[in-house]
Amino acid sequence: MKKKENEQTPEEEIINQEVENTQEAEETAPVDELAEMKEKYLRLYSDFENFRKRTAKEKIELIQTASERLIVDLLPVIDDYERALANAPEGEISEGTQLIFTKIGNILQSKGLKELPAKGEVFDAEIHDCITQFPAPSEEEKGKVVEVVEKGYTLNEKVIRFAKVVVGN
Repeated sequence: MKKKENEQTPEEEIINQEVENTQEAEETAPVDELAEMKEKYLRLYSDFENFRKRTAKEKIELIQTASERLIVDLLPVIDDYERALANAPEGEISEGTQLIFTKIGNILQSKGLKELPAKGEVFDAEIHDCITQFPAPSEEEKGKVVEVVEKGYTLNEKVIRFAKVVVGN
């Protein structure tokens, strides 16, 4: 049997197909490798961006709360001054002392310190610390703060001291 010029035996066809598949694989290998590298680059880039944003946020929080310990340590002093002012006879505390206390209060407010609302408010466990409960003088005061024993404060919207309160039941 004579073989035509373009005709191939089954073995030759299989060999030619394998050669073609190998050549295609070699041609697509750099494309696949490039796509894989691009994907790795994008993942690495997004991870770095997330890291950068997270550290920037942490840095801002650190700056805002850097003075928190000092302010927390000053709160008992402020409480003592307020008690002295409330219990002092008229004219015993000088205007100069009151002016100094007002300036300290303004400085602390400029740093983000705010007093928590308490008296007459509905008891909120997120910002209030109930010391005790008393029978409410009226029905509308049930579940509300009747008396504030110690003021609560927030520093940049974060509670740094809970208000110690008496609640009506």
